[in-house]
Amino acid sequence: MSGSPSFLSSVMEQFDRAAGYSDLPPGLINQVRSCNSVYHLRFPVEMEDGRIEVIEAYRAEHSHHRLPTKGGLRVSPDITEDEVTALAALMTFKCAVVEVPFGGAKGGICFDPNAPESVRRRVIRRYTAELIEKNFVGPGVDVPAPDYGTGEQEMGWIADTYRALRGADLDAWGAVTGKPVTLHGIPGRIEATGLGVYYGISEVVADPEEMARLGLTAGTADKRVIVQGLGNVGSHAARFLQDEGGAAIVGIAEIDGGIYNPDGLDVDEVLRHRAERGSIRDFPGATNMGTWQDTIEMDCDILVPAAVEGAITRENAARIQARIIAEAANGPVYSDAEPILADMGALLIPDVWLNAGGVTVSYFEWLKNLSHVSFDRMYKRYEEISTRQQLEATERLAGTPFPPEEMMRLTRGPSEIDFVRSALLETMSESYRQIYDTWRSRDLPDLRTAAFLIAIERVAANYLALGIFP
Repeated sequence: MSGSPSFLSSVMEQFDRAAGYSDLPPGLINQVRSCNSVYHLRFPVEMEDGRIEVIEAYRAEHSHHRLPTKGGLRVSPDITEDEVTALAALMTFKCAVVEVPFGGAKGGICFDPNAPESVRRRVIRRYTAELIEKNFVGPGVDVPAPDYGTGEQEMGWIADTYRALRGADLDAWGAVTGKPVTLHGIPGRIEATGLGVYYGISEVVADPEEMARLGLTAGTADKRVIVQGLGNVGSHAARFLQDEGGAAIVGIAEIDGGIYNPDGLDVDEVLRHRAERGSIRDFPGATNMGTWQDTIEMDCDILVPAAVEGAITRENAARIQARIIAEAANGPVYSDAEPILADMGALLIPDVWLNAGGVTVSYFEWLKNLSHVSFDRMYKRYEEISTRQQLEATERLAGTPFPPEEMMRLTRGPSEIDFVRSALLETMSESYRQIYDTWRSRDLPDLRTAAFLIAIERVAANYLALGIFP
């Protein structure tokens, strides 16, 4: 939007605001802030009609305080170096906040993600080969993952290309995450970011005192939610909020407009409607909204911007009616909008923590690939036997047996997705406690400042431990 800072400038303003509360020396702060390297590349690819098109692409590695670096790969005609650099910086701070041992990175390819599969495959494979040549990808170097315009299929192409060119690398499958489960991926990765958003929102709204300040009751039940963006993150966040949290999804915004129903919308039915009609508009029982901007300005308790950056700036912040803005996307609230929202008494749940579910589960996939064994294979049978022994002892003491169906249900060992979801919940819960305690104990202005400050101090501590600074 006109008059607002760029995405990169907005992230750096948020960083600088938090850094002002640190006692670290300016040189160290500047090292934490700076992007280590950006690889800007161009390569030729043959189109379906035989034309040769030169593709422009990027890979930014923001911080080498920990290796490998980690970050998604976006495919869009509008990708810029500034955008990739901003996203790489956010990845560094995000990983530090949830204590995932990666430096931040991000990739981008300026190309149509809806191009024919044969062309997309050539583009992704050539991009991967170029990164391999310059040592910008590898299980101990830099590990891509899905992002806007990419998914499991593209990650599979990256994995296969890496294996073809680096076949002697025993840990080759760990060069990329977000792969299909059949290619050594991990269950739960697809919905990980959206599920992490749900876990995060649930943690925040569970506090009755904080909710009372907003005029809300504790818990997700019956909260009125508007979701902007019904892609992978937004659709899963909306489903979990509705199905597990008991929230009412009253509005959904997409690029071509939005729909609103104060009595609630069934997310699965909306997705089915979009699949059949090509749009969420004209959904039965809902009111069509003119634009996505109109939709996010409607009355609700929680607004979940889950599309792209810059959804809320100083130009529309005063019209946002939500009491809680939960940043499921990267950078949806620009720095110039934050003071306006704060003056209105809204609570902002920052992206640098809230959407860390994707990289957290990617970390689990990476660990699985390096250990060459699934998590449940090591523990499932042991847990089943141990639990059965405890229940049988309980039966003997009580003199009453469990019904067979109940015994079978209780003794079922955890599957790999059970491990993944449990670990994700623990990660989101514990990291929020740390952010909240920092916010209150150090008298900081907001949760974002607290999260950034934690990240800055953790990254700086790692640099100091490495002996980079005297």
